[in-house]
Amino acid sequence: MKENYIISGIQQIGIGVENFAEAWRYYIDVFNMNIRILEDDKVAELMLPYTGGKPQKRRACIALNLQGGGGFEIWQYSERKPKPIDFEIQVGDLGVFAAKIKSRNVDKTYKELSKKQNVKLLGKPETSIDGHKTFFLKDPYGNIFQIVHEQTVYKDEGRLTGGIAGAMIGVTDIEKAMPIYRDILGYDVIEADKTGIFDDLKALPSGDGRYRRRILTHSKPRKGSFSELFGKSFIELVQPLERAPRKIYEGRYWGDPGFIQICFDVRNTDALRKKCEEMGHPFTVDSSQSFKEGESFDMGEAAGQFAYIEDPDGTLIELVEAHKIPLMKKLNLSLNLRNRNPEKPLPRWMLGMLRFLKVKPETLK
Repeated sequence: MKENYIISGIQQIGIGVENFAEAWRYYIDVFNMNIRILEDDKVAELMLPYTGGKPQKRRACIALNLQGGGGFEIWQYSERKPKPIDFEIQVGDLGVFAAKIKSRNVDKTYKELSKKQNVKLLGKPETSIDGHKTFFLKDPYGNIFQIVHEQTVYKDEGRLTGGIAGAMIGVTDIEKAMPIYRDILGYDVIEADKTGIFDDLKALPSGDGRYRRRILTHSKPRKGSFSELFGKSFIELVQPLERAPRKIYEGRYWGDPGFIQICFDVRNTDALRKKCEEMGHPFTVDSSQSFKEGESFDMGEAAGQFAYIEDPDGTLIELVEAHKIPLMKKLNLSLNLRNRNPEKPLPRWMLGMLRFLKVKPETLK
């Protein structure tokens, strides 16, 4: 059945931090996340189910790497002390336990990052279940990133890595998780599915245990304004077989340190809402219900709609429909996406203007 909504790709993975400027400088240095799509310091009024029932003020930005892939939403509470996790995240714990970063040459990326004193490499490059080389690293805040093979480059800036290529998500039952990732989000291809003990996981906490792993991708190229920029992506579902996984955000708020959510860029939120309800995963947050029909939610320099759903284990999945994005802030020039063909990618010259939104690390405070 043809769906009436569009999933254009992974827009970003949210990262809760305790020091916004310090973390962003780090992510620019290591991952070249230097394009500021938006930044604001407002009250998150609609996230009450995940913020203790109270509106919470926060500072947040969405940062991209123009070489392609999804971005980071860097996020810090402004008036509440963030609550770090009080246990070490193990392989397969429930939620996003590792973010995948695309690389056109994994071995060269390993050598390059091994020269950086601020990068903690976990093990060495090993072969993943998809047959490609991979390795892991941990940032200063305890977040784990997996460098994965994905050769496509949107705008070649001479870097070996791009942005987000997917996520490793812990689940209690892979088959129960499939409907949301396959039937709603469109990951209809099983690229690999194996059970056992894996060399590439051994450098991670509890990585020497037995797991079932399934890597999903999509059979057709994504459509939509930013589909070529976001590119191909992968969801890896990881099910522990020898222990009961813990929920990463148990007893903590959305926005507390760690990988908060995985976010998809979408069009036609109304059709997507209906699909999610039919599949038994109704929106838990829906910005469009707070405004008159046709209105947008103000996201600082950008505007649009957003909603959240949960997978069977409570992992937060954000769905964002962008209506307006900035192109040249100095000239107050922005792009109205509502007037464009929802299936057609934006011209490369137009997205190339995002280079004017580059941030210099030393300016962040």
